[in-house]
Amino acid sequence: MSGNRAVAYIKPGKVEIQDIGYPDLVLRDGPGVNPLNVGRKCNHGVILKVVTTNICGSDQHMVRGRTTAPTGLILGHEITGEVIEVGSDVEFIKKGDLVSVPFNIACGRCRSCKERDTHICENVNPDRPGSAYGYVDMGGWVGGQSEYVMVPYADFQLLKFPDKDQAMEKIKDLTMLSDIFPTGYHGAVSAGVKPGSTVYIAGAGPVGLAAAHSAQLLGAAVVIVGDLNAERLQQAKSFGCETVNLREHPDLGEQIEQILGVPEVDCAVDCVGFEASGHGADAGEAPATVLNSIMTVTRAGGRLGIPGLYVTGDPGGIDEDAQIGTLKVRLGLGWAKAHTFVTGQTPVMKYHRDLMAAILSGRAQIAKAVNATVISLDDAPKGYQAFDQGAARKFVIDPHGLVK
Repeated sequence: MSGNRAVAYIKPGKVEIQDIGYPDLVLRDGPGVNPLNVGRKCNHGVILKVVTTNICGSDQHMVRGRTTAPTGLILGHEITGEVIEVGSDVEFIKKGDLVSVPFNIACGRCRSCKERDTHICENVNPDRPGSAYGYVDMGGWVGGQSEYVMVPYADFQLLKFPDKDQAMEKIKDLTMLSDIFPTGYHGAVSAGVKPGSTVYIAGAGPVGLAAAHSAQLLGAAVVIVGDLNAERLQQAKSFGCETVNLREHPDLGEQIEQILGVPEVDCAVDCVGFEASGHGADAGEAPATVLNSIMTVTRAGGRLGIPGLYVTGDPGGIDEDAQIGTLKVRLGLGWAKAHTFVTGQTPVMKYHRDLMAAILSGRAQIAKAVNATVISLDDAPKGYQAFDQGAARKFVIDPHGLVK
């Protein structure tokens, strides 16, 4: 084989389909590849025929030009595929296996990986701990919004589905295991959601919806989702969430009091991140808004899960501080209320097997919650445009037309 069509970032607002060549078990030089990673041999890896690969809000940050992503970067860190080639050092994953790929790239050998902190693997990114496919400053591992992709450390990382036919029947749910379902779940777990909790979820994009569904699975009594987008809030309502529209009614505490009788919740999850907007009809970008608002409405002693993305480099930031990830966060408020903050990438492998079981049993209905919408690889640029305009959908790319 020689061809391999993939989604490439070109410039702010534009992606295009390019042929990048069939992958092999070496990380070769290319856009965004760290020089120290060039030529890295991956006999511990596999080649996948991509079955599904999703468009993520984190991809959208790059495509909007809000990171230092280079032209030509191949996007995509949410990958599900069939193993078609196995490296010489792979012992347990076999050709023909249908697998979910955690978006974190993790070696399984370093201290972090051995302590289940696979989101901060020390051996895959020369710049800093932690890596992902197709993402800026993550070592340069080629993304999976493509027909084929190389995945390293296969024996350690890959989650094999036990029955391929059953998996294909539920593929729109299972494709969420690579990122947003574990990420939403991690946000809810980090926030301390338990049976009877009242929970506020900031953001009704796919991760916010995944966090809301996860809070329900964990037994929350009331899940409240806030956003500025009425269509996305309607999607949250569709599976039993309460909602607050912060464009129409900017006082979050007041809206929560109307629902719960008190202006606070037990715990909160930030699923928005650094491109946050202020509340109200005419509010502009205000990157610390969500962090400050969730501290305000979370009870003393509560926990804040923060899976929303914050970056160290944002060329489009509203001021010099924001451009290096320095935000005006009311840390004194969080300190006074004895809040616990949990931040960073999600360690997908900590959760994905349990969440797979919840999907296969019918307990979790994540595709319904996030409104999974299958598109072709050729339609990926249109998917990015629709997502950027606030579509209440999770776009799932089907490169080979395999999804029913």
